[in-house]
Amino acid sequence: MTDAALPPAGAQPALQRSAIEARLKARRAREARFRWYGRLAITAALLFLAVLLGRIVSQGYTTFVDYRMSVPVYLDPARIDPTDPTGANYDLMVADAVLAKLGETDDALGTTSGKLMALLSTDLGFQLLDKVRADPRLIGQTVTVTGPVRADASLYFKGLVDASAAETDRKLDDRQIAWLEKLRSLGMVSSGFNTSFLTRSDSTEPEQAGVLGAVVGSALMLLVTGLLSVPIGVLAAVYLEEFAPKNRWTSIIEVNINNLAAVPSIVYGLLGLAVFINWLAVPRSSPLVGGLVLALMSLPTVIIATRSALKAVPPSIREAALGVGASRTQTVFHHVLPLAMPGVMTGAILSLAHALGETAPLLMVGMVSFVPGVPAGFTESATVLPVQVFIWENASERAFHERTAAAIMVLLVFMIVMNLAAILLRRRFERRW
Repeated sequence: MTDAALPPAGAQPALQRSAIEARLKARRAREARFRWYGRLAITAALLFLAVLLGRIVSQGYTTFVDYRMSVPVYLDPARIDPTDPTGANYDLMVADAVLAKLGETDDALGTTSGKLMALLSTDLGFQLLDKVRADPRLIGQTVTVTGPVRADASLYFKGLVDASAAETDRKLDDRQIAWLEKLRSLGMVSSGFNTSFLTRSDSTEPEQAGVLGAVVGSALMLLVTGLLSVPIGVLAAVYLEEFAPKNRWTSIIEVNINNLAAVPSIVYGLLGLAVFINWLAVPRSSPLVGGLVLALMSLPTVIIATRSALKAVPPSIREAALGVGASRTQTVFHHVLPLAMPGVMTGAILSLAHALGETAPLLMVGMVSFVPGVPAGFTESATVLPVQVFIWENASERAFHERTAAAIMVLLVFMIVMNLAAILLRRRFERRW
């Protein structure tokens, strides 16, 4: 019965070939499907990235367009006390000068000037005050000041306020919109690149808010992080990889270092709050305490990256150095570590770039406070770019939301530059074995 079930001897090679071809065809089909799955995954990732970046750019690029107004203001001696120029209402002077250009006058209750001042930035009044303080002889003369329009007026000029909507559905009424159009027709309003966004710090007025303070705060904090995490992390990795005995204790240390790299960042913030602020009394909301917290968070990444770079150096380098009489220390620091330096620098830069984008641990050490100035030192109150994004996104004014996206663009530029630096350094110093 068994022999009857077997195919003839001459037919066996043909059946084997057909079975092999069927298996090869199925294998090729699986490989083709796998390639298509990979392409679809890459396409989906690129699509999501394009949507994310497109959303950020479309919402934030208007921040870099600035609408400014030039107003000639008469410094009435009857309204300014030369001995105390701070007592005058310079915002009202600016409003009266603009009303004169519009051919209107203020009413007894000041309603008209109040509506107009809602279109004019307080920066114009501060400029007048600074000019009078610097030179009191300007009192009685006409001085031209130039500054940004108010945030709602800027949104209107940018086309982000629908003038065709019902008056109750927009922040600007019909009279204010008519004023803006007339001021533009008179040539008093001009547009240009918003340099003040990059040269000013945070402000309660959206049109005056900038990222300079956050950029300086991020730079100071990153400097503290780099000065602590990179040397300590590299030396710890060199010891563990090249000098430490392989026993149970070093194994426990290695496992814990790998575990620390996966600890949520907010835990480091709680640790910094308990140790650096409550115990060591480091100033709250300062680049110093922020850098200390982020240095702790970056250490495991630096150690792991450095150990990987050291392992990539061929053992023949060590053997050759030891063979010509070099000591263990000379072998490591004169030969192995220089050859591993591209990987070390790449890991250090990537860990710092990751630290630059952290928010949660910094919120725990008080870096969420409003800081209108630029920090002048490591112990002064400061904010950083990720926290600035967080603050502006939670603001109620609509104009802060476009500045949120613009601040994200600035942060992304910093991170892209740091990642490009890591790639270039690796390619510049990398050696093939």
